[in-house]
Amino acid sequence: MRVSHGGRVIATSLAAGMAFCGCSAQQPKAALKSPSAAVDLAGVCPATVVVQTNWEPEAEHAYLYHLIGPDYHIDQTRKRVSGPLVIDGVNTGVNIEVRAGGAAVGFQSVEGQMYRDRDITLGMVSTDAAVATSAIFPVTAVVAPLEKSPLMLMWDPGSHPDWKGIADIGRSGAKVLVTLMEFGVPLAVREGVLKQAQIDSSYDGSPARFVTNPTIAQQGYATEEPYVYRHDVPEWNKPIRYQLFADVGYNIYEASLSVRTGSLGSLSPCLTKLVPILQRSQVEYIHDPGPTNGMLAAIVQQYHDGWTYDQAIADYAARTMKSLGIVADDRSGPVGGMDMARVQSVAVTFSSIFEAQGVQVIANLRATDIATDRFINKGITLH
Repeated sequence: MRVSHGGRVIATSLAAGMAFCGCSAQQPKAALKSPSAAVDLAGVCPATVVVQTNWEPEAEHAYLYHLIGPDYHIDQTRKRVSGPLVIDGVNTGVNIEVRAGGAAVGFQSVEGQMYRDRDITLGMVSTDAAVATSAIFPVTAVVAPLEKSPLMLMWDPGSHPDWKGIADIGRSGAKVLVTLMEFGVPLAVREGVLKQAQIDSSYDGSPARFVTNPTIAQQGYATEEPYVYRHDVPEWNKPIRYQLFADVGYNIYEASLSVRTGSLGSLSPCLTKLVPILQRSQVEYIHDPGPTNGMLAAIVQQYHDGWTYDQAIADYAARTMKSLGIVADDRSGPVGGMDMARVQSVAVTFSSIFEAQGVQVIANLRATDIATDRFINKGITLH
């Protein structure tokens, strides 16, 4: 299916025969309202707010694409989309550029890319990754649009009708097929939920291993594989079961929007206005995902780079993010919020995991070294 930096996996071979649609990247022209003071970003934010994502366009990133206004431009070569930054029909006075990750940046880490390219304003960095690179590429998360990671383990209910979750997989001793880059796996091993002897880290994204040997468990994303295996893998074409790693202690904030730590001070006036707009965009998207999902599908077709993602998958992902609480109000109150006690727990847990692997992290790493909640509007919720 798919393999990328950070272990993200999805189908590339499944739709190899899909035709490139060549459809227009333009939305219908519409009059945009002038910004009020609260959302006027001109003069306080960069003229173009550049966001580096951690993968190709997908529903987990849709709140960013939701902000792109009419007459947007697609750079097919560099896999970037840009246009006016718009919220609720209001032009904020600046542009936004959303850049694809994965192959578009040579599968480099977002953190590394942020330090190589200073034009990047915000990058998607999960809390555990921020810990891992804290000594070399320090970043500070400013908003967490995803409340839970969609990372999961999946299994065939026909082969294992008695499995209810990841703990059952661990007790069974069955082989667990994963990529090398998913930090939820070493955490599950350290906590005794899975055994190291079970782990096979040779997963290359293909469905072949799972299809031909459904006794194994396999890593995936709740927002994709359950739909793809049911509808787009003819050799399988039936339901799977799964459990989120978030349900067994993997309590990171996935793909939090982060800035270079050294830029936090200079960007603070911008972030004070921009972060609530990002929160509002997630609320707007999750309540009405259809139009943005159509835009995602059109952009992916324009990129034509082997990544396949249509509106049906995006619609499934949006429903799943809502039903599983992947997008939800944070325990701290607002959507996009970050519970700093939770961030501190991640900092402590993953510092010890990475240090045991020989990775240098900041000594006595604190939550405030990798995240801040001071720009989040606590009144913005999904309900």
